[in-house]
This record gives sequence, structure tokens and C-alpha cells, in this order.
Amino acid sequence: MDDTAGRRVRVVPHFMRLHEWIAVEEGYYAAEGLQPDLRPDVMHQVSSHARSEYFQRPQDAPFLDGAAVANSACEWGAVCNAGAGMGRFVPDLYGVARFAIFARPDAGLRRLTDLRDVPVGVGLMAGSHFTTLRTLEGVLPREHIRIENVGGPGRRLLALRAGDVTAATLLDPEIPLAAAEGFVPLASGEFRTLFWVSPDIPRDVLGAYFGALRRADGALRASPGRYMGLWARNVPPALAGAHDYARFGLGELLVFEPYPRDVYEQTVAFARRWGLAGHMREDAFDALAVPVTGR
Repeated sequence: MDDTAGRRVRVVPHFMRLHEWIAVEEGYYAAEGLQPDLRPDVMHQVSSHARSEYFQRPQDAPFLDGAAVANSACEWGAVCNAGAGMGRFVPDLYGVARFAIFARPDAGLRRLTDLRDVPVGVGLMAGSHFTTLRTLEGVLPREHIRIENVGGPGRRLLALRAGDVTAATLLDPEIPLAAAEGFVPLASGEFRTLFWVSPDIPRDVLGAYFGALRRADGALRASPGRYMGLWARNVPPALAGAHDYARFGLGELLVFEPYPRDVYEQTVAFARRWGLAGHMREDAFDALAVPVTGR
């Protein structure tokens, strides 16, 4: 449509949630006057990459290439990425997603304390990395916490299957897959996510995008069973199969409230305490945030 030609938005769907797909199916983008350019190819690359270093991860490429793209990351990752010069984070809303630490059933690991000196597979400077450290520091001395950069969440489940790691932190949609395959859950919890976007996207376009996602969030909460089949779009190709999507759950949900500044300060402090903020050239909230509402 010609009247929306100037309101295109390039989006990397987030594998932990269904909102982008619901917005397509229900026409919520069109209702907001948007033409979405969804990039599931990038989403699957993020899930499937192996051991990529920082600035070389698939999620980094659009920002380093100067593409006007909207993506998401855990709160620590989004803040650290923005501080390293890759995009900005949006403080107007945040997500709440799941993580779980699984072990191979033949590894003899049954409790978190069994992970003393045992490498846990994570994705470097991503949600699995930060949540694993946050979880294990509550039960193990720091010097006995081990993490291993395995890559994206799809890759980590493949590594568990192959025995390349004995334990790994997984996200949706790999959590229900691992549970169905008999891997042993050692811990589970929730963490915040933030939208991680190019500062070149006009604020009115971002506002319309979040308007479509707000509608999608409401639809998912109201009628979850209607949308469970959409999880098939988020499962990486290497893990595709005849899965029971009715058992997958809601995945990441969105909270349309501001990301608190005191939580931001705690996020930066945590990253610094673990030596994970070394690439940050800036850490001031107002320098790294791109508010949509103009607050």
C-alpha cells in the first residue's frame, strides 16, 4: 500500500515469543499502518550459531552493518550492547522470559550444587550467560562456577544431545523440547528482556510496532491455545520435528511499563562485577536509551 510505504519496519522475530507472528496473522501491523519486514533467517542464525565471539555473533551483524532493525535481548545484553556502540535499548517496556538449566540424564547431576566446577553451556554475553551466573552465584563460590561458550540456544540443545556438554542453559522454545527428551532440569526462572533497536528507526514507527505487539500480547493472554502452532516458526531447522506445541506454553510475555532506572543500575553493576562490561564505552542511561514516548 502506497500510504504505508514510508512506515516499513525491519524486525528480527525473537525465538522466545510469538508476538511478531500473532501480529502478522491477526493483521495488527496493518492496523498500525506498518509494513513489517520480518527476518526469521537472522532469528535462526542467532539460535544456531556455534561459539561466536562478541561482535561476531549473528545478532551483532545488523547493528555493525548500520541496518535499521529492531531486535530483542536480555536486559544485560541489550544494555551492554548499546554501551558497546551497537544500537540502543527502549526503556518504555520490557519482556519477561524463561530460562532453565538442564543436564544430561547420564551425567549424575541432580542439584545446582552438583555443577561445582562443571562447565555449563551458554551463549556469550546473552541471556543464558547472565542468568547462569546469577543463578549459580547463589549456591557456589565464584571460583567454582564454570561456563562454556557453546553458541545459540538451538546449538546448546544439540550439544546436550551429542554429549558435547553435560549441562546447558536453555530458553524457549528449547525448554519444552529438552523436557520432552528427558534432560534433567536443575533450575528454572525468569529474566527481563529489552528491545534492542537501531536509533535510526523513527519513533513513530517504533511506537506503531509496539502498538501491534501490545495487541498481540493481549490476544495471546486471552486465547493462548489459538496460537501454540506458531511455535513451529521459532524452532530452528535442525530441531524441527513433530512436536506437541500445545505443551510449549506462552513463552516470553511483554510488560508495558517503563524499565526502572534503579534496575538499570543493578544490571550494569552485575555485568561489571562479573567482568562482562569491558566493551561498554558508555553507561549513562540517557545516552543508551531511546524512549519512544519522549519521556
